[in-house]
Amino acid sequence: MAHIRFKALEEVIKRRPLELRLPECKLSEIFGENVFNSDALRQFLTEDAFHGVRDAVVHNKKISRRVADSIAAGMRDWAVSKGATHYTHWFQPLTGASAEKHDAFFEPMAGGKPIERFSGSMLVQQEPDASSFPSGGIRNTFEARGYTAWDPTSPAFVMGSTLCIPTVFISYTGEALDNKTPLLRALQAVDEAATAVVQYFDRSVKRVNMNLGWEQEYFLIDKALFDARPDLILTGRTLIGHAPAKGQQLGDHYFGSIPSRAMAFMNELEFECMRLGIPVKTRHNEVAPNQFELAPIFEEANLAVDHNTLIMDLMDKLARKHNFRVLFHEKPFASVNGSGKHNNWSLVTDTGVNLLAPGSNPKKNLRFLTFFINVIKAVCDHADLIRASIASAGNDHRLGADEAPPAIISVYIGSYLSAVLRELEDLPGGRLSPAVKTELKLNVVGKIPEILLDNTDRNRTSPFAFTGSKFEVRAVGAAANCAELITVLNTILADRLAAFKREVDTSVAGGKLKRDEAIFNILRNYILTSKDILFEGDGYSSDWEKLARKRRLNNFRTTPAALKAELSAGVIEMFKRNAVLSEVELRARNEIKLRKYSMTLQIEAQTLADMVRNHIIPTAISYQNRLIENVRALSAVYGDALKDSGAAQRVLIQKISNAIAVVSQKTGELVQAYTRAQGIADPQKQAEAYSDEVKPIFDEIREHIDSLEMNVDDELWPVTKYRELLFTK
Repeated sequence: MAHIRFKALEEVIKRRPLELRLPECKLSEIFGENVFNSDALRQFLTEDAFHGVRDAVVHNKKISRRVADSIAAGMRDWAVSKGATHYTHWFQPLTGASAEKHDAFFEPMAGGKPIERFSGSMLVQQEPDASSFPSGGIRNTFEARGYTAWDPTSPAFVMGSTLCIPTVFISYTGEALDNKTPLLRALQAVDEAATAVVQYFDRSVKRVNMNLGWEQEYFLIDKALFDARPDLILTGRTLIGHAPAKGQQLGDHYFGSIPSRAMAFMNELEFECMRLGIPVKTRHNEVAPNQFELAPIFEEANLAVDHNTLIMDLMDKLARKHNFRVLFHEKPFASVNGSGKHNNWSLVTDTGVNLLAPGSNPKKNLRFLTFFINVIKAVCDHADLIRASIASAGNDHRLGADEAPPAIISVYIGSYLSAVLRELEDLPGGRLSPAVKTELKLNVVGKIPEILLDNTDRNRTSPFAFTGSKFEVRAVGAAANCAELITVLNTILADRLAAFKREVDTSVAGGKLKRDEAIFNILRNYILTSKDILFEGDGYSSDWEKLARKRRLNNFRTTPAALKAELSAGVIEMFKRNAVLSEVELRARNEIKLRKYSMTLQIEAQTLADMVRNHIIPTAISYQNRLIENVRALSAVYGDALKDSGAAQRVLIQKISNAIAVVSQKTGELVQAYTRAQGIADPQKQAEAYSDEVKPIFDEIREHIDSLEMNVDDELWPVTKYRELLFTK
């Protein structure tokens, strides 16, 4: 195996940046050229078809079959003009990736010339085989029927020679089998609830959209070095590997000059993103060696989720073209920072107002406080559900590892706004006197500046931080689909805003309070009951863990522990109440996530056992035999004339022998543990067995393998080392 490693290193030495001749043009000139956007709609659709699409997007109106046929004809003509020969319904099943089945436009005609055909029925609905996608028991293997249905709110696009049509994916019996369907439901729920509340302040608002800006972190590893690591190939992370002397201690990679090969990859990636209408804006080196980040301009949440899913697929394809492999795993290397995906989340009205941006006068500030405090209250009430929405086997390695937010969910709002909330809390409740009203309007609410920038430092340890005009959720894993977290956030906020409106209307209907007084009193009560979720300090500290326990905030360190929150009676009822997920759908998703967790650890355990038996132990024994032969040779030459002949080698032989024995023993225990876990039928108990009984053995085995790596001849070591993976450009 060692020869594979050195052959890979030789390959890397010869690498040069891929020479690409991208068209010399402004990015703005090619932006969206492969998207069936408004310009394409106007050019290729009839007036009726154009308005049919716009009404579906803006007013949620259904598209008639006649109009669908006209839209399909125009979409086909546009796609063919872009070189498309096939079409696919592009959807996001519960595997965590995207899925597609391609069909050709080509249609033979009896007795005539073949044509390119694409009808409204083909556009609106397809029937992919649903049996092999995760369903959590909703569908049996022999019940294969599932449907994909066109989502007109996310525009179609051409990738290569294929027209891709974003769709939802549901079962024959109507349950959602994807990430998009509940996201769309949650977006509708928060739109209705937020619009009803914002009309207290502005009756002209007819719609509220949720905006999302994600920041994607990733590693780029040379393909040859990647291919020499069975663990990277099969699990996406390194299961063994001694930390190099230099990692990220000097901080010299962060925001440093981007390596030329990585830059060539980024240039082509950004070019293709522009053509697909993905507004990528930022690129830079991240903290760990060979780690990078990209981020787009904010978009409407459904489109932003689609774009993040699409760009991850695009990055994987282009990385291979540039002789890289892109790693999205949250913790691919033990000794350096892992990767996250920050989700920046805000509410914007159809009149262009950001509801999480403070206004310039008391009335606008009261509107800001209404949404700001309702978000805090929603997070306080459903912190455990938020933790469950970001839970995965990969993210368990990262959360709380002094590089990412802790597993304890808290909200950071900065010292300035914390002081504002304390002032509001101290004002008297009940009917407000004229003096108090003046104090409220002029001294407290009016003190909030219109733009809250740099009033306080950023808190990198906070999982849920207010950053001026939006909330940034920093705890999402790099490999995650944003839809799951955003669905949860939209649902809990929709539920909270609906409850808030009922409380306000009830208070006003009683005739005792005017509307602004009722709003203030309810917000003040929310502040009082949500204080425990607010935290401004160091989320990595042990003191915070102690304080969180006193505040009864949970610290779920593992996915199986976190996922229990999804099945509480209150959570089930909330999802049902907001028509986002039925109990059947929720339980199915919970089972899928538990099964995925177990299967992930199962694959990792088997991979580690295979590497130990096929690569590590044979290599260690081979080197041990060399040392033994060396000692024998020394003894034959010197005999008793040199008592210490071979002493150092004997010590090394003993170290290697001990390590081999422990690794062999622990690997046997690992196999027994995962075999036992495999046989457990209950998904929750099985996941707990993998977490509590299988996973701890990984670290015990790794400790001794990493010791062997430092004691065995470098020329014999069979897999690429960390210094090669992280520092080979």
